Amino acid sequence: MRLFKVELIIILFILGAFNIKGQSSDMDGAPQYLFDNFSRGKVLLKNKKIEEVHMNYNTVTEKIVFERNRELLDMINLHTIDTIYLQDCKFIPVEDVFYEVITTSPMPLFIQHQGKLLPPDNIVGYGGTSGVTSPTHISNLQFPGGYYNNLQLSYDFKVEITPIYWLNKDKELVSFSNVKELKKLFPEKEDIIENYIKKNRLKLERKDDLIKIIRFIGEAYIKI
Repeated sequence: MRLFKVELIIILFILGAFNIKGQSSDMDGAPQYLFDNFSRGKVLLKNKKIEEVHMNYNTVTEKIVFERNRELLDMINLHTIDTIYLQDCKFIPVEDVFYEVITTSPMPLFIQHQGKLLPPDNIVGYGGTSGVTSPTHISNLQFPGGYYNNLQLSYDFKVEITPIYWLNKDKELVSFSNVKELKKLFPEKEDIIENYIKKNRLKLERKDDLIKIIRFIGEAYIKI
């Protein structure tokens, strides 16, 4: 019984977060989230314990958001978390945000899903509108570049997602956002990489293509 209480305290410690007071959990289709809907996922702790909760990934805050008692909370105490499993994807904590794990070999690759909130043109001030639309729950929204949380937005808000790719090269994380930057990371293989991508008509934006590119580079780089 004592062991159960200790484990429960650990889980609550991790799932304790910034409570969005009065916020409904009915957020399916909200533009700031990576997935169309909240779904059950698994939280693997570093002590090997597993907790299942309904979650989604907020691209603007880069946080894992979960539902509890019909409220939305940010997952905190990330140093106790090993991996998040959500909708056939894996996420790991990196400092105070989460990266998606794309490949683990021959070169580990991660995606930092970064979203930029684009408010409607008729926003007239922090937490206000011109009255043309009927926005919901935006009283705590701050612009420009200020704090943003798990708020329910009106249909005319948009989120522009710009992924940053992180590659573990020689035990150091290096980033790129396009093919040009990727090739510069491997100057001795630039032509080979470019020819491979063009020949196979691959694009970084397609996850399957991205995996093919990185695997090809990893195999070529190891042969250097």
